[in-house]
Amino acid sequence: MGKTCTKCKNPIPEDEDLDPKAATYPCCNKCWAGWKEYRIMVMNEMRLDMSLPDHRKLLKKNEQIFVGVRTPEGDVIDFSDEKNRNPEEP
Repeated sequence: MGKTCTKCKNPIPEDEDLDPKAATYPCCNKCWAGWKEYRIMVMNEMRLDMSLPDHRKLLKKNEQIFVGVRTPEGDVIDFSDEKNRNPEEP
């Protein structure tokens, strides 16, 4: 069974080498590249200092929201439940 990207919901080819951090979600390389650009904007806009643990936690939370494993309200989405895998369904 192949992996599905948590962000774009497209299948990830078995032969595609994922970034080790992206593979934990899993997130395809295209979406992960989008996060790497977006995280710079998040750090600048929120004036995050990566030497501070609370700021790193906030960036991690934004990363999880971006890739689709957490809602903006902070709830973790359980993708083991099939009804949560289709974002178009209420």
